[in-house]
Amino acid sequence: MSRLFPHTAYAEDQPYYKTILTSHVLYRGFQTGSAIGIVVGLSRTLLGSVLTKSKPSPFKNGAVIFSTVQRSTGVGAVIGTCMLAVILPMHMMGKEEIEWKDRSWRLLENQGQMEVDDWSLPGTVAGAAIMAARSHSGDLRRWRPIVGGAGIGSLAGVVGYLVWRYGIWGGKRQETA
Repeated sequence: MSRLFPHTAYAEDQPYYKTILTSHVLYRGFQTGSAIGIVVGLSRTLLGSVLTKSKPSPFKNGAVIFSTVQRSTGVGAVIGTCMLAVILPMHMMGKEEIEWKDRSWRLLENQGQMEVDDWSLPGTVAGAAIMAARSHSGDLRRWRPIVGGAGIGSLAGVVGYLVWRYGIWGGKRQETA
């Protein structure tokens, strides 16, 4: 996402600064909510099978686990995004234009942040596309699995980045000429 915006040499010249900061914060809210949703979905599935003997064990049916985790991830992603949509304006209220520009400029300057976006955005799109293709109806109630797939894909992209950067490259950056 960060590569979609122009990046100037100086923070005070940064265009689209509110769009850059807002999209970054909302996307991080999406990812954070997705991560919490995965934990909640796994906990709910596993604890539910232990606490109630009447339900079939989720270990016998992997689709039950995936479906619950996927829906929880979708709900968590929406809640995380909505929370940060409220928090960002509250946090930035009263800030001067240069503060918005500086924060957005620093996001674009941060190579680690750019790499995380490079890995997580394709994962988000792929996850949503796969789940949309699996959806057999145009029913609007099917948003949770699609958004959940996007959230899982996004987090899979972050894991891919971490493996690439810290597992394969040992945290070092390649020198580009």
